[in-house]
Amino acid sequence: MNIVKNIIELHSQIPLHVQIVAISKTKSVAEIREAMSAGQLLFGESKVQELTAKQKQIPNAKWHLIGHLQTNKVKQIVPFVSMIQSVDSLRLLEEINRYAGINNRVIDYLLQIHIAREETKYGFSEQEVVELLENNMLTKLNHVRLCGLMGIATFTDDKDVVRNEFRTLSNFFQQLRNKYFIADPSFNELSMGMSDDYMIAIEEGATIVRIGSSIFGKR
Repeated sequence: MNIVKNIIELHSQIPLHVQIVAISKTKSVAEIREAMSAGQLLFGESKVQELTAKQKQIPNAKWHLIGHLQTNKVKQIVPFVSMIQSVDSLRLLEEINRYAGINNRVIDYLLQIHIAREETKYGFSEQEVVELLENNMLTKLNHVRLCGLMGIATFTDDKDVVRNEFRTLSNFFQQLRNKYFIADPSFNELSMGMSDDYMIAIEEGATIVRIGSSIFGKR
């Protein structure tokens, strides 16, 4: 697996305005450093223990947490994480805000929206997000910054299902931006799409794609 070659090919295919988060879970420090040699500096991890171990060895990389985050593990990543993409409850967000305040930081985050058919996926419903915004529950949190939405499509070979889920999320993102964030340039990120479907995601409006196997090979 030629990691450098894969990254160069991806950057030739993906528009400049779309960020590539290289999903490095289960990958070695050596593999991550090889990706960095090709100019890839942004990486995503889904488990806190693995993320903190790698960050200590590669402190000059930028790290996104993309997996489900338990409240009791927030304090371990708040000192260094660049973004938490997987905020799926108000309680979790309040805990991130609390520890960010202790660390004198403002943490960028995305609200994870449940768009897939599988019941096991985490995330808010559209109605829950609207209620949070209507009740001004997020504006009270001064050490976090809402930058957009994230979603994970159904694991299926049916590309029409995937496209419809991405389109639904993209439409919701636009609705929120127009109604609640028209004067807030921070709300501008839509994270969706992985190695099997990132081009569909980009066509439907993704600004962040999360790519693992197309860079590092299959696990």
